[in-house]
Amino acid sequence: MEILAFGVQADERPLIEKAFAPHHDIRCLDVFLTEDTAPIAAGYEAISTSVNAILDNRVLQTLAAGGTQMIAQRSTGFNNIDLQVAERLGLTVARVSSYSPYSVAEFAWTLAMAVNRRIVRASNRTRDFDFRLDGLMGRDLRGRTAGVLGTGKIGEAFTRIAHGFGMNLLGWDVAENPACVRLGMKYVDKDQLFAESDLISLHVPLLPATRHLIGAAALRAMKDDAILVNSSRGGLIDTEALVAELRAGRFTGVGLDVYEAEAGLFFLDKSLEVVEDDTLARLVTFPNVVVTSHQAYYTEDAVGQIVEATVSNVLDYFAGRRSENVLVPALPAG
Repeated sequence: MEILAFGVQADERPLIEKAFAPHHDIRCLDVFLTEDTAPIAAGYEAISTSVNAILDNRVLQTLAAGGTQMIAQRSTGFNNIDLQVAERLGLTVARVSSYSPYSVAEFAWTLAMAVNRRIVRASNRTRDFDFRLDGLMGRDLRGRTAGVLGTGKIGEAFTRIAHGFGMNLLGWDVAENPACVRLGMKYVDKDQLFAESDLISLHVPLLPATRHLIGAAALRAMKDDAILVNSSRGGLIDTEALVAELRAGRFTGVGLDVYEAEAGLFFLDKSLEVVEDDTLARLVTFPNVVVTSHQAYYTEDAVGQIVEATVSNVLDYFAGRRSENVLVPALPAG
């Protein structure tokens, strides 16, 4: 049986090919799954997709008509998949329920430190042999307050690093994490977290209830010199509202590894094209903003775990097994 994998990065390909080799043939494509590329999957019973794939009604209809019955997404998030349509079409959909939380948490801290200590600006200057320190002053984080929105596995890993810096810890989530409480985290409502935090990091999933969790009101409630980091999902932040606040001269720094309109942009080379997204074009011009292209998860450890889980999901499908990774069909109640 040959499996078709969409959106495979060059660094990822040898890991996927090696992992599938003992079990199934694998055909890796660097193109992402969209309405235009979906017909390529005709004849493939099982396919694998990346986080930036578009699996809406039209794409799922095309896949089902071509004989695809199983979709193994290589990510934890699945907001890009219309699960109701998939279930109606009788498709099996699986994801990777977890992988190294340290990959994302450590990268979130990389962004936080980069904007706090002006690393990108400093690096660009020294390339031109400009060794002045003007405009590069940062702040000690020890004794300041970190606000963590979402304290699951990644949020907990982020919190442990913040604790190592000697920061005060505020958290917000639907349920308290005992490990974070033991580290000294105080759980508060969002408004208090926004008002008191010097550094705010987002680690919640993108759901209808969390879309634009950080909107105009939340941004206005934050300290003028706060640092905001998002390594979770772009839709958690109202980007236009963020740009408006940045234009007003607010925030010490903003580090974004995700962007709400990243599909069709991130993971692709657009350097020779005119990018028509005016919001993104404006965002990257701010000297206190660092934008990266959804790479927080991109470590050997995390990608290796993602690939292993994806192989297991495919093998489970062909063996008729179910695991916690299966999203559709849903498990029966009880």
